Amino acid sequence: MARRWWLEGRRLNLSLLAEELGIGRATLMRWVGNKDLLMGEILWSLYKGIYDQAIERAEATPELKGIDFLTQIYTDINVALIDAKPLHDFLHNEPQWALQLLTSHISGLQQRLIDTWTELFEQQIAAGLIKPEMDAESLAFYIIKIGEGAIYCDLVCGREPNPGPASTAFRLLVNGHSN
Repeated sequence: MARRWWLEGRRLNLSLLAEELGIGRATLMRWVGNKDLLMGEILWSLYKGIYDQAIERAEATPELKGIDFLTQIYTDINVALIDAKPLHDFLHNEPQWALQLLTSHISGLQQRLIDTWTELFEQQIAAGLIKPEMDAESLAFYIIKIGEGAIYCDLVCGREPNPGPASTAFRLLVNGHSN
């Protein structure tokens, strides 16, 4: 229900959510931990759906291998996140909280993103399809930070979100060169 509310553009109000669910606020807090963790789950559900779709599209294109496969996934995700209206609304309605949840460890989202990309990089490394100059976990951390720069730059520094330069930076970091 909280996810549905957020997708509809409603603010996350735990008292109203508990009332709607017919439970006490204390019960809701035992279930979800806190507001940051609940919002982290909602944001993860958005990201995971986008990630899974990007993987599916890349796998449906057999000629994509290694760095091209990974760059396509990365670019698709960044484009989808830039275009995601609920995320855009959240960032503009509650910028400080949104950026804190999206870019720090408090909601659990960052670690999930790092773990997801680390696993994907490890698969590609094990298959001999990429040979990055750094370990998979560090690589995952830095590509996530680059993506954040592309997605949230309108709030952070007044620039227009643009996935293109982030994709080039992704290639440089993962591959050692831009093509």
